[in-house]
Amino acid sequence: MKRNLTVRVTLSVALLGAFSSGFAQTQAASTTQANELPPVDKAFVQAASESSSTEIDTAKLATKQSQDKDVKDFAHHMMVDHTKLTVELKMAAPHGVAVPKDNSDPAVLDALKPLKGKAFDTAYIKSVGIEGHQKAIAAFQKEAQEGQNADLKKAAAKALPTIQHHLEMAQALAAKKGVE
Repeated sequence: MKRNLTVRVTLSVALLGAFSSGFAQTQAASTTQANELPPVDKAFVQAASESSSTEIDTAKLATKQSQDKDVKDFAHHMMVDHTKLTVELKMAAPHGVAVPKDNSDPAVLDALKPLKGKAFDTAYIKSVGIEGHQKAIAAFQKEAQEGQNADLKKAAAKALPTIQHHLEMAQALAAKKGVE
C-alpha cells in the first residue's frame, strides 16, 4: 500500500511537472505570437497590403471597364506582380502577425467604379498607376531604411525595384495616352 502511494505521488509530481513545463512553453509561444510589431513595421505591413490589394482590385476593374489594350496590359502586369508581392509580404511577416487581405482603399475603388473607357483609363493611370506607386515607393523605402523587423526590411528592399519599375511603366503609359 505504501509503495503504491509512493508510485502515485511520484507519477502525479511527474505529470504536474510535464504539464507546467508544457504550459510555460505554450504560454511563451502565445506571448511571442501576440507581440505587436514595432510601429514602423506595423505601418509598413498595413500600407504594403493595402497598396497591393488596391492594385489587384483596380486591375480587375480595368479588365472590364477599359477599352484600351495598353491599359489592360498594364493592369494585367500589376495584377500578377502585386499578387506575388502579397505572397512575399505574407512569407516575410513574423509568425502570428496577420497580413490584411482584401483591404483595398475604398476611396480609390469608389472613384473608379462608375467610370468607363477613356475616363476610367485616365483616372486609373493617375490615381493607381502614378500616385499609388509613389505612395508605395515611399512606404517601401521607409521600411527598407527604418524597419526593425529584419525579414520585413529585407522584403521591402527586395520589392522596391519592382515597384519603382511599375511607376516608370505608369509614367510611360501616361505619356503615351496624354494623361497629365
